[in-house]
Amino acid sequence: MQFETWLIFLISSIGLSLSPGPNGLLALTHGAMHGRNKTLFTIFGGALGFVAIIGLCMFGIGALIKSSVLWLTVLKWVGGLYLVWLGIQVWRSPPITVTVSSGFTKAKGWSLFQKGLLSAATNPKGLLFFSAFLPQFIDPNRSLIQQFVVVAATFAATETLTEYVLASAANRVRPWLGRVGRRFNHACGGLFVAIGAALPLRT
Repeated sequence: MQFETWLIFLISSIGLSLSPGPNGLLALTHGAMHGRNKTLFTIFGGALGFVAIIGLCMFGIGALIKSSVLWLTVLKWVGGLYLVWLGIQVWRSPPITVTVSSGFTKAKGWSLFQKGLLSAATNPKGLLFFSAFLPQFIDPNRSLIQQFVVVAATFAATETLTEYVLASAANRVRPWLGRVGRRFNHACGGLFVAIGAALPLRT
């Protein structure tokens, strides 16, 4: 993967990690319920789930484009349209609210890890999203395994860092979301629309 392509992917990953999603909300909730250190189990479980989904999507797409590079162009445009549609849905969605009881509650690390893993790996929207998002960055002339390592490591790192920040600031972020939730959705929805419209145009 070229450095310029990786840099665009990194910036996109940071923006996507900040957008509303099941694992981000789970990290936020667990951060308030169990504390940031215990929530690392949740976060690492989610990161592993995302790596599995990325692998499934990338190697599935890789097998498809081996038959014809034309499929990569088709996937880029279909994926771009899906991201635009997703952005409109996020824009129109109601404000995010997270309600938890006061005080930390006890939970086993393995249980939190499983919850994070299953939240990422079993979400069909995640599979659809990465199937739309990843073709924008795949180079059919380069090693797919190397690209997978770079993409998976980059997204897992940005998602882990973002969710840890959310977990650490859970008690401050929740009231803030209550105040600016709709504007936050507009910003994230606009980001999805921009990515979906711009990335397929890249050569």
